[in-house]
Amino acid sequence: MSAAQLRAALAAALTGIQRIGAALEGDKTMIDALSPAVTAYQAVIDTGGDLTNATRDAYNAAVRGLQQTAGMQARKGRASYLGARTIGHEDPGAASTVLILSALATVTAASERPGAGATS
Repeated sequence: MSAAQLRAALAAALTGIQRIGAALEGDKTMIDALSPAVTAYQAVIDTGGDLTNATRDAYNAAVRGLQQTAGMQARKGRASYLGARTIGHEDPGAASTVLILSALATVTAASERPGAGATS
């Protein structure tokens, strides 16, 4: 998969999740991690960066987005039923998004190392 194809896939994932869940940034959902990750990924690719840097920057942006959810009150999903009690806790959907992007960054970094993919 090319960097541009992955950019399109990430953007489509964000759009689809927002459409299905009707969530926006600030609602304390996975969108709070995914949206900044997609933006960071696109910025790297649009300026000629490589896949490793793009996925690393996407991961880092997702981590920052996850951390910001701790100060938010959930407005969507099951957590929204807890109201103000959600403040002070990171959103689980955003946390799972960070895990996925961490794996993506790890795999792309490993695949670009010399000798990657070689079998012993």
